Amino acid sequence: MANIIITGASSGIGFEAVLDLTANKDNNVIALARSADKLRKLHEIASSLNHDGGTLYPVQFDIVFDDYANGLIPFVKSKFDKVDILINNAGVLINKPFLETNMEDFAKLFQTNFLGHIQMIQHIAPLMNEGSHIVNIGSMGGFQGASKFPGLAGYSASKGALATLTECLAEEFKDRDIKVNCLALGSSQTEMFEEAFPDAQAGTLAFEMGRYVAEFAQNGHKFYNGKILPVANTTP
Repeated sequence: MANIIITGASSGIGFEAVLDLTANKDNNVIALARSADKLRKLHEIASSLNHDGGTLYPVQFDIVFDDYANGLIPFVKSKFDKVDILINNAGVLINKPFLETNMEDFAKLFQTNFLGHIQMIQHIAPLMNEGSHIVNIGSMGGFQGASKFPGLAGYSASKGALATLTECLAEEFKDRDIKVNCLALGSSQTEMFEEAFPDAQAGTLAFEMGRYVAEFAQNGHKFYNGKILPVANTTP
């Protein structure tokens, strides 16, 4: 039985990963997102697909601004005796030429794509035991040596910071045997991708990437620790 927390669960890859995770009756999943309406939709679809599946707890929560100590953590403790898997999937994307990207844009990107995950890890890691797994959802944009795109400097830099944090935490949590990895995802057909690239076709469907994330979160720590793993069907 695995107790799992996933952020950014209301759309795209996070939404699909939750459906995959709850298909397993042994999984208990706390799914976090800012949109209550989208979480209701997630719960309806998960319930209709997985009659005999795991338990899903949808929770409206903003990883940047909401109250961890008095809100999220008491709720987690009321449902889970421990946390086995944390998937930091929440993210925002702003597509603007670098010279037009203001400090507010950069602040928003780093708050959601980096600082929010730091807060989540700092609050959830104390609830994790030996053999647990933290998965940070990065991007090929933040993967050194991969192709870069104009307009995504802030987004890519925030994902690059998350990748470096992953390597540092894998070392820091070694004595507790908590594994930390980062999946640098390539493009997949999500709302976020379509907003950023209205005329482009992504290389992977959202449900395929969601399934990959779910599978890796449950088993990747048996093979990897402190790794930034490119998940893209393009090179470089």
